[in-house]
Amino acid sequence: MTAPALTSARPLPTAAGLALAGAAALGAGAVENGRRARAAERAVPPVGRFVEVGGTRLHVLERGRGPALVLLHGNGSLIQDWLVSGLFEAAARTHRVIAVDRPGFGYSERPRSRIWTPTMQAGLIRGALHSLGVDTATVLGHSWGAQVAVALALQDPARVRALVLESGYYFPSPRIDGLLFAAQGLPGLGDLVSHTVAPVTSRLLWPRILSRLFGPSPVPERFARDFPVEMVLRPSQLRSAAAESALMVPDAFALRPHYGDLRMPVTILSGTGDRLLSHDGQAVALHRRIPGSRLVAVEGAGHMLHQIAPDRVLAAVTGA
Repeated sequence: MTAPALTSARPLPTAAGLALAGAAALGAGAVENGRRARAAERAVPPVGRFVEVGGTRLHVLERGRGPALVLLHGNGSLIQDWLVSGLFEAAARTHRVIAVDRPGFGYSERPRSRIWTPTMQAGLIRGALHSLGVDTATVLGHSWGAQVAVALALQDPARVRALVLESGYYFPSPRIDGLLFAAQGLPGLGDLVSHTVAPVTSRLLWPRILSRLFGPSPVPERFARDFPVEMVLRPSQLRSAAAESALMVPDAFALRPHYGDLRMPVTILSGTGDRLLSHDGQAVALHRRIPGSRLVAVEGAGHMLHQIAPDRVLAAVTGA
């Protein structure tokens, strides 16, 4: 009797095998990204305290005495951006400085039940300032934070003594980043991308991102050394940044009709070499739209003025 021939196991169809391999890779990536996020939070714990407004916790850092100065960071950033630049400590010599992690960044919450437009964020920050006993303040907003600063001034002009707007986006223009990140801001798909692919891609692109943010200016040594990169590459923060990228153009459309209503002193800071935003199309155009505003153009500087030229930004604050 002849023994039956041995046969190899039937191979999985190619598509199914690739799907399983892809799922395994995504799962492993999610585990590793979660591990790195937890490690980043252990290395950079909260530096301030928490203020709860309407069921949402905001992380705020407060220091100094004098007239209040509120600092609102840009998209994808956090309180440490102001600390690394040296602007926070310098301003705290003459001001009561309050830096805020905006919703979804640093250690502030970003509930999914709301669309976090500049107007929505302004209402939250307004409540936090009320809780902190801040009746009047100069508000400095950088980049996306400038939209929030404008919205806050429109909502509560009595509380905003002066506005300092740094490298802001005020007028709608074609933005490929809004299209690229739209899917990442969606429930479900956005979570999948943010926990798997986005952190890895962002790490690979980090040098190019810095070139766009700072160029044509060089990246300051203190930023390269001290900025907590892994904190901004956490999945939750990347998802928040994607959502804000998708909101830039519609938010500019919503705010644009109201710029002429700003009656407090407004200082507009911009680098003429900004590679992210048009100096003429944004800062100069806003200056023309707001009667009595002051335009401070930093020749040849890029988007991160508080890192590149902190003395110029501080002078704008103290002169506001």
